[in-house]
Amino acid sequence: MSLGLFEAITKPLPHPVVLCAGDGRILAANPAATASIPQLQAGASLYALAQDDPGALRAHLGNWLRSGSPLPGALVIKDSDGSRTRFRCHGVRATWWQGAEPVVQLHLHRLDHADRFTVLSQQVSALNREIAIRRTAEAQREELLLAEQAARARLQRLYQLTAALASSATLAQVAEAVATTAARVLEVDGVTLELHSQRLVPALEPGEDLRVLTETAWKDLDQPCDIARTMAVGAVRIALEADGVVLGALTVHPGSGGVPEPEHLTAVGQQIAQAVRRAGLYEHEHRVAERLQLSLLPRLPGVAGLEVATCYAPGSDMVMVGGDWYDLYDLDEDHIGLSTGDVAGHGLPQAAVMAQIIAALRGIVLRCGTHPQAVLTELNEYLHLYHRGQMATAAYLLYHRPTRALTYVKAGHPPPLVVRPDGSSRYLDGPISPPVGPVPGAHYRQGETVLAEGEAVLLYTDGLIERRGEPLDTGFDRLTATARRGAGLNVPDLCELFLNHQPGADYPDDRALLLARPDPPGPPGRSGDCRDG
Repeated sequence: MSLGLFEAITKPLPHPVVLCAGDGRILAANPAATASIPQLQAGASLYALAQDDPGALRAHLGNWLRSGSPLPGALVIKDSDGSRTRFRCHGVRATWWQGAEPVVQLHLHRLDHADRFTVLSQQVSALNREIAIRRTAEAQREELLLAEQAARARLQRLYQLTAALASSATLAQVAEAVATTAARVLEVDGVTLELHSQRLVPALEPGEDLRVLTETAWKDLDQPCDIARTMAVGAVRIALEADGVVLGALTVHPGSGGVPEPEHLTAVGQQIAQAVRRAGLYEHEHRVAERLQLSLLPRLPGVAGLEVATCYAPGSDMVMVGGDWYDLYDLDEDHIGLSTGDVAGHGLPQAAVMAQIIAALRGIVLRCGTHPQAVLTELNEYLHLYHRGQMATAAYLLYHRPTRALTYVKAGHPPPLVVRPDGSSRYLDGPISPPVGPVPGAHYRQGETVLAEGEAVLLYTDGLIERRGEPLDTGFDRLTATARRGAGLNVPDLCELFLNHQPGADYPDDRALLLARPDPPGPPGRSGDCRDG
């Protein structure tokens, strides 16, 4: 308690109250003391004001300083006019005082008034109790405030972990969130994440090599090299369990602050376990969808006069199969047909439509493959008749071996890219026609060009160039820049370069590519297949 609070508490009391040090120096006095004797004020000395023997006053002060309860005494104080005023008093050590030296709290009572020593003693005791209660309340309030601030900071850090885990879709992202956030949330030196990979992402076939396990942000408990592990001294290991399945463990390495509270460890462990379980299901469903998608895409045969490479990769945030396709048709000794397209939407219905389109196109191309307009016209009628409500973008190209002439039709599909040997390129921005499916009797217009020696043509789906919040022209420009970087590459390597031209980027949609380059006359051209997970 401060002097200000002492003065506030003693101000309304009707009797004098003085606070003085062991050497007699007055530190504070209430208004009743100053009204009784004007010299009784802060800064004065009891030895100068008292008429008693200094030795007796020193003995009184010594007794009061050593006492935990009020002790009686008597003082004679000399007024400014020379008169003397006798006081009975109670003195006690002020236990609430926080200064460097102890002080005495002295309650005075004039002898010319009614003798109320009993009441005075009760008032002194009550005042001491009130001061002690207020001091205790202040200390408790400070402790509660500190505890509240610590709890709020801990909760804020827990929210950060929750947000990081909620935005993590894959196991790699979850492990990264744990590595960068969990130690700060628990206020420890570090954490180690250990997972049972086979419980999270079971193999789809015996001996399958899961690339998800090549990440280094966690330890794989299902790998032989991790079976013999040792616990660091002082470390705490908590199980990560979700839906009754133990998915792994989180090893906590405490710092100077010691081991976190068990409740806090449990809360963090449960959050991580749920995120790991969710990411494992996502990884498994993503791989199943990818396997189904790849099984639907055709493997192209080699054809004379044309070197061909294909690539496919699923979207980074899609667990459903899609409707992207490519295909190649060896029509006769002079003509080769190429097609690519994308059924709108994602899911099993779209994948089924895509598979039926591939089959239907092969039948259509057998009849009229040398007439690109007729191919897409028949495909449009087929889709409208048998798959009402479905829509697809498509491109069909007819390549003439002897002249390297290329006739093409685009049905709402991105323009093919012709890549020159020096890396320069041009888009086939010829006539644009509507997508197939929604409009019966739609008219499809065709364009023509001739491939120079060494030029290649790239067919692709929109997942290669589209990004969220980005103009489509930016994707086109990025593709032409990639073509310049690919000067001198063979067809398979150039196709793979286009597929992964933005390493680490988020591809929201599937990517299907077909790259073809005319060969000099000779044996059938080579065919390459690049299918990326």
